[in-house]
Amino acid sequence: MSRTVESGAGVGGAGASGAAGARPHLMAVDVGGTGTKAALLDSTGRAREQFWQPTGREAGPESVVRRVLDLVDGLCRRASEAGSPVSAVGLAVPGIVDEAAGTALHSTAIGWHDVPFGRLVRERTGLPVAVSHDVRAGGVAEARLGAGRAERDFLFVPVGTGIAAALIRDGRAVPGAHHRSGEIGHIAVRPDGERCACGGAGCAERYASAAAVSRRYGAAARSHAPDAAGPALRTGGATFATRVRGAVVDAAEVARRAAAGEPAARAVWDEAVSALADVLLVACAVLDPPLIVVGGGLAESGDQLLVPLRERMAERATVQRVPALVRAELGDRAGCLGAGLLAADLLAADLPATCLPSVVPLSAEPLSVGHPSAAGEGESR
Repeated sequence: MSRTVESGAGVGGAGASGAAGARPHLMAVDVGGTGTKAALLDSTGRAREQFWQPTGREAGPESVVRRVLDLVDGLCRRASEAGSPVSAVGLAVPGIVDEAAGTALHSTAIGWHDVPFGRLVRERTGLPVAVSHDVRAGGVAEARLGAGRAERDFLFVPVGTGIAAALIRDGRAVPGAHHRSGEIGHIAVRPDGERCACGGAGCAERYASAAAVSRRYGAAARSHAPDAAGPALRTGGATFATRVRGAVVDAAEVARRAAAGEPAARAVWDEAVSALADVLLVACAVLDPPLIVVGGGLAESGDQLLVPLRERMAERATVQRVPALVRAELGDRAGCLGAGLLAADLLAADLPATCLPSVVPLSAEPLSVGHPSAAGEGESR
C-alpha cells in the first residue's frame, strides 16, 4: 500500500472552525510529461497522502487519458474506504486548456486533442471537477501560498522542459480569449534560429529551457571543441538529460559545470540566460508586471540564474521597466497545490467559509508510486 505522508504546518489548518467531519475532502492531480502527481487532502486542506506514477506518454495519448481516469477513480475509492470521501477534484494538465469547458484542447508533449476531462471525471466519480492548465494552476498556488503572496498581480514563469507563463491577477490566472495566454516559450528570440516543434524557428524554449540547456550542452561536449561552441550548439538532439561520455548531464549539472568555469557549459548557460532575458523583456513590454516569479528546474540554480538574468534584462531594456525577479517557493509541488486550490474554489459558492479546506503546502518528502488499478496500492518510489 502507498504510505501515508503528512505535510508540515502551513496556511489554514485544523484551527479553522467547524467540525472536521462536516468539511469536504479534496483530490489534486497534476499530469506532467514524465510523471503524474496526486494528493488526497483532508478536511483541513492538509495533504495526508501523496502519490506519483509515470505518465506513460510513450504508450500514446489514449493510454495517458485512461491512466489519469483510473488514478482519479482509484483514489476516490481509496478515500471512501478510509471514511473520508472526496468532495471535489482538481486536475492540472499540460498544453492548451479550455478551463471553462473542462477540456484539454491540445498537448504537444502528450499528443492528445480535445479531451473532455471535466466530463470524463464527472462520469467516473459524480464529483465536481476543476480542470486547469498546469502552469496556471502553479501560478495560482504561488499567488496564494508562495512567492507571489505580497502582490495582487505578477507573472509566473516556470522554466523546465519548456517555458510558459501564467499572468496572475488578484490571485487568479488569466487564460486569455482563446485559452493560449502565457505561451512565451514560442516567442521567437533568435531570427532564423533552431526549428521548434511548434513549427516556428528561434523560439525561446529552444535556447533557454532546461531541456534546451541539456541538449545544447550535449551537442557542444560531443563536438570536443568548447572554444567553437557556437556552431556546435546549433545542432540537433532531443533528450532532456543528455548522455555525454556515458554520464547523464541534465540542466542542473550544466549549471554546476558553468559555475566551475567549464567553457562549453558557460557558453550554453550564458546563451540560455540571454534568451530568457530577451523573452521576458517582450513580456514586460506587453504586460508591465511588478514581479516575475521564476520557477521550474532552471530556477533551482538560484542566484546563478537570477543575478545575471536581472543584469541582462537591465542592459537590454528600452521602454520596459525591469520588474522584481524572485525564485518560486513551491517547486514542483505548485501544480498539484494549485489543482487543490481550484477544487476548493468550486465548493466556495455552496459552502460556508468555515466548512472549506484551506489548502496547505504539500510535504517535500518523496511521493509514493500509486497503482490506480489497485485503488491506490503502490510501492515506494
